[in-house]
Amino acid sequence: MRNFIVRFPGKKDGVIVLATHYETNYWLRNINFVGANDGGSTTGLLLAIGDQLRAKIAGGKKLDGYSVWLVFDDGEESIQPTWTTSDSLYGTRHLAAKWGRDGTLGKIKAFILADMIGDKDLDIQRESRSADWLVALMTKAANKFGYGHHFFQTEEQVEDDHLPFVQRGVPSIDVIDLDYGPNNSYHHTTQDTMDKISARSLTIDGDVFLETIRLIDAR
Repeated sequence: MRNFIVRFPGKKDGVIVLATHYETNYWLRNINFVGANDGGSTTGLLLAIGDQLRAKIAGGKKLDGYSVWLVFDDGEESIQPTWTTSDSLYGTRHLAAKWGRDGTLGKIKAFILADMIGDKDLDIQRESRSADWLVALMTKAANKFGYGHHFFQTEEQVEDDHLPFVQRGVPSIDVIDLDYGPNNSYHHTTQDTMDKISARSLTIDGDVFLETIRLIDAR
């Protein structure tokens, strides 16, 4: 397993982490699992955000606010998850422990996790352990563009990659749409394919993430 981290330096002292998982699900190896939404959509989204951030630092410049680190973590669901434990969160458990040892955790102003948000029917739940102030800022960002009805209309607890950081006191938010297909019937099946993904949903996500970063910078 391997985590990939892309760092864009900022003028302010501190780091905003935007993360997603990209791993292959070993326990689904015997079916034609593509993972277009669960893993693929957010990996593509972060690559697109990375293009915008790279343009801002062209010529040796820095971002106006905090440094932004894009984290592509491995091993979130490499074994079959139980949904009641975080024992499969290998990539972020390793990363949070490493950053705890070397002092990086203290520099993180916000850890933002993106998961399964390419769905045509975009309905992002509020994860109950997400930091209230980050939920409020993201809600403000969504409302700015008229996207508020896509965000945080319901709440539930989700075992996801943000938890190792939550457990270490890092302000974190899990941005996830767990209602994927009728009765969540596409999740972890051969139905998780590109035709289920919406460019419009990813545009909404990208707009809200970039505005949320701007709002964190301005706090």
